[in-house]
Amino acid sequence: GGFDKVYEMGKMFRNEGMDIKHNPEFTNIELYAAYEDYNDMMNLTEDLFRTVASNVCGTTQITYQGTPIDLGSPWKRITMIDSIKEVTGIDFNEVATDEEAKKLAKENGIEFKSIDQRGHMINLFFEERVEETLVQPTFIYDYPVEVSPLTKKKPQDGRLTERFEIFIGGREYGNAYSELNDPIDQY
Repeated sequence: GGFDKVYEMGKMFRNEGMDIKHNPEFTNIELYAAYEDYNDMMNLTEDLFRTVASNVCGTTQITYQGTPIDLGSPWKRITMIDSIKEVTGIDFNEVATDEEAKKLAKENGIEFKSIDQRGHMINLFFEERVEETLVQPTFIYDYPVEVSPLTKKKPQDGRLTERFEIFIGGREYGNAYSELNDPIDQY
């Protein structure tokens, strides 16, 4: 209603099961900004983490479970596909079909469902081979459309979306995306 930027912090409750990476109750900040995209949100998020660390800890150099973490340096930004290539040598830009992606998954011991598509394979490779290697703050962006509902597709490649997640210490700390605002795509 006339506000270009809004946010809310509060408790979240999700009935999605619980494991070492997911708690059904957590504190969340949700924010929206008109006329901005996921690049702007990456900048805001990085600045938010840096500012909070400085104000709370007095420094952007922290230690988590014995590992030094540098929240002050510019954070690495890499596409999901490039992160997989960096860690495994597999380039999903060269994998055109679901069948090729499933073949690679089988060859690399990645379990998947028979209905999974190329985008699901990319996500599975990332989760099983890359995620734990992301120790220093890193933005992983350009997620497959199959795992990114309600997210705006990239104009250059409709198989990918304008979405990012933040990883620190091998764990996800945030998820964000440019909102899908194409009424035909939404339909």
